[in-house]
Amino acid sequence: VQLQAFGGGLVQAGGSLRLSCAASGGTFSGYYMGWFRQAPGKEREFVASTVTWSGYTSYYADSVKGRFTISRDSAKNTVYLQMDSLKPEDTADYYCAAGREGPRYGYEYWGQGTKVTVSS
Repeated sequence: VQLQAFGGGLVQAGGSLRLSCAASGGTFSGYYMGWFRQAPGKEREFVASTVTWSGYTSYYADSVKGRFTISRDSAKNTVYLQMDSLKPEDTADYYCAAGREGPRYGYEYWGQGTKVTVSS
């Protein structure tokens, strides 16, 4: 199983970026697909996740709610994170992950990070 995240970059405060995470080597139906981030000197933190059961459910950290949107293309095994109204405090390495336990914990598979830098 491989997860590959890309789409990071440098953006000014107030700007937008869209991260993508392509999953391969497995079937992710019923898996939570999530995004986490880790800023320099800080612990990794949950950002957002989504799962498709009978419907489509998404979860967000309070710090990004209303600014970030997670979406998923099951046919492409890809999950996206649209980040709008970016703030300098959003600067971090962003990681995608897949797991079956829950929206914020218990992720089994991790991709490499993609760096997001938001300048003030």
